[in-house]
Amino acid sequence: MAGSLQELTDSTFSSEVLEAKGLVLVDLWAPWCGPCLRLTPTLEELAVELAGRARVLKVNVDNCSATAGSLGVSSIPTVILFKDGKEVTRMVGTQPKAAYLTAIDKA
Repeated sequence: MAGSLQELTDSTFSSEVLEAKGLVLVDLWAPWCGPCLRLTPTLEELAVELAGRARVLKVNVDNCSATAGSLGVSSIPTVILFKDGKEVTRMVGTQPKAAYLTAIDKA
């Protein structure tokens, strides 16, 4: 559904992100991470605003350790922007909404 934050798994990450055409913003997070929880409303807004331009997806690192490991994620939240399956930008820690929009505009 447009504007919703879809949760990925280790088994769906490749098809939803690495094999996807276009822009995909992926939030790597955990439910016990305070900064991650504070970032969620911003990402929900971005999912609505970017519908049709980019997808916004989430990966719970506790449930998807293989994906987090393959991406070299050691700190959360980490938000990675992919374009046509390739990483183009990585932001660690919470950022203002404008930073994510700028990254998308540059891609």
